[in-house]
Amino acid sequence: MEIKQAYANSPKTYEGYGSRLGVQKGAILDWSDYYFLHHLPLSLKDYNKWPSLPAHCREVIDEYGKEVVKLCGRLMKLLSINLGLAEDVLQNAFGGDNIGACLRVNFYPKCPRPDLTLGLSSHSDPGGMTLLLPDAQVPGLQVRKDNKWITVKPARHAFIVNIGDQIQVLSNAIYKSVEHRVIVNSAKERVSLAFFYNPRSDIPIEPLKELVAPDKPALYKPMTFDEYRLFIRTRGPRGKSQLVESLKSP
Repeated sequence: MEIKQAYANSPKTYEGYGSRLGVQKGAILDWSDYYFLHHLPLSLKDYNKWPSLPAHCREVIDEYGKEVVKLCGRLMKLLSINLGLAEDVLQNAFGGDNIGACLRVNFYPKCPRPDLTLGLSSHSDPGGMTLLLPDAQVPGLQVRKDNKWITVKPARHAFIVNIGDQIQVLSNAIYKSVEHRVIVNSAKERVSLAFFYNPRSDIPIEPLKELVAPDKPALYKPMTFDEYRLFIRTRGPRGKSQLVESLKSP
């Protein structure tokens, strides 16, 4: 605990060690610890909050972040092409090379009463895209489809790619962000790495003009990623339906 406190997360940047606990009265408690690290922009990176042990830890995390950013860039091109747009349109809407990226390492301890808790409550990711490296041995991620929760079976050496709310907005809801949650296990602990690829925080995000027409009006008003995150924090843990869906224009 003494070492954990030395790396406790900063209230300003969230960087460092933290623990998720339900704060709403009567809410299902989250059952997890996490380690949150900024990769981009460099101005948010605080190496004092990065683990110094083992000795190569920082180097490995840095290299991992650089490679996953490259992969996200390639996926952004594919997502743009799939919308019938030039390959750089989505990336440019994110801010070009000036984007945000961060890593959250999730630890879900064994839980004696998994029926009373969730590892992570129902939500969609507020950012652009999430590349999740799951625990190949212990399933835990569930996605909502047709109002049913389906447990994702991890494929070894494969990422799970989640579309986030910002891409839903940019695509005018052609792409849908994924509502998901994490269940815990009474017999096994679980670790996962979630890498978040986000737009620059101060750029207004709105439906791309190429995807808006008289018969397909813009479903969302412009909002920066900073404004959207603040909106989410004031609303609390209410799943996807009351967040990005609640912002749709009448």
